[in-house]
Amino acid sequence: MSAPPGQDETGAYLIDRDPTYFGPVLNYLRHGKLVINKDLAEEGVLEEAEFYNITSLIKLVKDKIRERDSKTSQVPVKHVYRVLQCQEEELTQMVSTMSDGWKFEQLVSIGSSYNYGSEDQAEFLCVVSKELHNSPYGTTSEPSEKAKILQERGSRM
Repeated sequence: MSAPPGQDETGAYLIDRDPTYFGPVLNYLRHGKLVINKDLAEEGVLEEAEFYNITSLIKLVKDKIRERDSKTSQVPVKHVYRVLQCQEEELTQMVSTMSDGWKFEQLVSIGSSYNYGSEDQAEFLCVVSKELHNSPYGTTSEPSEKAKILQERGSRM
């Protein structure tokens, strides 16, 4: 007489699951601690925990996945820098009219002066920066409405 499908001759149930992902489940049942190797996907362990309906382990693995995902979404802020050359008389207007997220970083006197009429004008390098925010498609910097309007006006000229 043969055993029914899914059982052996002693009546024990045979469950065909992935032993790689079952290891952390078995260790959790033995010790009450979740230990997942760093090269093992948490989603695979979650699948096993859900298959065996181990609610406390399901919650732990979901928390671990959420924690991992929140860490990967917190990427460091990137900056783009621009160096603008200007004369002394243009400096105040340039700094006061910066917009679209540009911030003044540093002012460097390049020491050269030129004669404009009878006046000497000092020249400066003005370093400005802007934060770039990451998107799933790479780093982007979305222009403001003011910048879009100015770009449209410039393209019509």
